[in-house]
Amino acid sequence: MEPHIYGVTEVNQLVKSLLDSTPALQGVAVRGELSNYKIYPSGHHYFTLKDSEGALRCVMFRGQASRLRFRPENGMKAVASGRITVFPRDGAYQLYCDTLIPEGVGDLAVAFQQLKEKLWKEGLFDPAHKKPLPPYPERIAIVTSGAGAAVHDMIRILRRRYPIAKVILLPVRVQGPEAPPEIVGAIRYADKWKIGDVIITGRGGGSMEDLWAFNDERVARAIYDCETPVISAVGHEPDVTIADFVADARASTPSNAAEIAVPDQVELLRWLRGAGERMAQSETQRLEAARQRLTALASKRVMTDGLAYVQDKRLDLDHLQQRLGDVTGAVLARHRQKFAALAASLDAMSPLAVLGRGYAVARDESGRILKSYRETAPGSRVSVTLGEGGFTAVVDKPYTKEEQP
Repeated sequence: MEPHIYGVTEVNQLVKSLLDSTPALQGVAVRGELSNYKIYPSGHHYFTLKDSEGALRCVMFRGQASRLRFRPENGMKAVASGRITVFPRDGAYQLYCDTLIPEGVGDLAVAFQQLKEKLWKEGLFDPAHKKPLPPYPERIAIVTSGAGAAVHDMIRILRRRYPIAKVILLPVRVQGPEAPPEIVGAIRYADKWKIGDVIITGRGGGSMEDLWAFNDERVARAIYDCETPVISAVGHEPDVTIADFVADARASTPSNAAEIAVPDQVELLRWLRGAGERMAQSETQRLEAARQRLTALASKRVMTDGLAYVQDKRLDLDHLQQRLGDVTGAVLARHRQKFAALAASLDAMSPLAVLGRGYAVARDESGRILKSYRETAPGSRVSVTLGEGGFTAVVDKPYTKEEQP
């Protein structure tokens, strides 16, 4: 009897049916290191799980992959759960993953750290971007669940601390897959229409899973893009979410957020009373100083004698006139003395003074002063000027200095 000859596809189908009928392979969990991780445009994830001695091909289809809360990376230790079967076309068996979680820590913790690092690198946590809270808000928008205890605590504290502020509640779901888009929509609506001067968003305490809506990247970016100051109030003091890092202020609890958002009316009234007392004291001191100045002015002579001011100014005028006369006399005396000195110098340099000492000046008929005997000739007429008067003469004989008789 001849053995049955199988086709390739037939063998692959046989192996597939054997694997599919093995219960231990239908809900298997495999630990290993992720490698060659690829995400195709179809949304399917393909990767390999390996350890020191072997490797296992794995695939996670788009539906299951969309539920991943973290970003798988090569080299990450993980546990993949699913079923092992054969893909008949290739004849290779592989693990069809339903879930994939990091080994040692939960997938939420890994997703939190990955998103935190990503947003930090993008600058969403930068203190320079954080806006100051308004000191005296007129309207406060609260984005939270309308049925939770947190909103009632916030409203109670806001009414007690600062009852003049108007509180506007924008109710949203704060847990589950529908929560992030609702929170994002409420924050953007409140910011666009300026519903409040400050926005408080958050919820009461719970597990990390319960608080996960405030670790959503969409919520973080909506808070970052918000022009209105945002206070994050999620859970209790130990709880930390991505929203806390992005918000302009972080409150340890929703009740603490209400305390941060508004001033305390008791403290405010105390400050106002103190300011009123300081203002009254300042005005009292100012009035007392004005009263003392008025008393001092009233006692002055000018206020008791109407002509006293005129008389005082008249005395001042006489004194100024006396000083002006003294100064003018001194200036004239200096100028007279200077004029006399200049006149004496001028007189000493005058040719008339020289003539007065017995000298004479001779001029020819044209009036030119004669300086040498060569400028005359026998029979020429000259005029001689003396210190007093003068005369004309006829030259008899010119002579030199040596020939002078």
